[in-house]
Amino acid sequence: MWYEIVLKADDNDTWLVTAPAFPEMATFGQTRDDAYGHARAAIEEAIAARIARNEDVPAPMADRAGSGWFIEIPALVVLKSALHMILRAKGWTRADLMRALDRKREHVDRLFRLDHNSRLDSLEDAFKALGEPLRFDVPFPHTA
Repeated sequence: MWYEIVLKADDNDTWLVTAPAFPEMATFGQTRDDAYGHARAAIEEAIAARIARNEDVPAPMADRAGSGWFIEIPALVVLKSALHMILRAKGWTRADLMRALDRKREHVDRLFRLDHNSRLDSLEDAFKALGEPLRFDVPFPHTA
C-alpha cells in the first residue's frame, strides 16, 4: 500500500517532502534520498496522530499510479489504520471492541498503537468482532 509524496528542492539546499493525503505532514533531508527516507516515518507519525485524535486516516493506494514519488507503508500500519477506520465507520468505541473481544483495555489499545508489534491473530479477532474478517489479495504464482 502506497501514499504519494512530493519532493521539492528547498531554498536552503535541502529537500522538502510533503504528502497530498496528509497536509499536516512535512519533513526534509539533505539529499533527495535522505528526504525520501524520512518520508515514511513522517507519514506513519501523521497516521498515529490521526488515530490518537480519532480522526479519519486516508486510505492508501493499492499500487503506485502515475509518475510521482510514493512511500510504501508496512502491512501492520495499514491493518491498524483500517481497523481504526472500520471502528469509526461502525460508530464503535474502543470500549465496545474491548467488550466484543472480552479483552482488557491495554490489549485493545495496543491494536491501534503503530509502535506496538501486534500479533496478526489479535488483529484478525478484532476485524471479525467488527464483522469485517480480514481478506488479502496476495498474488500466488501459478504452478504447473
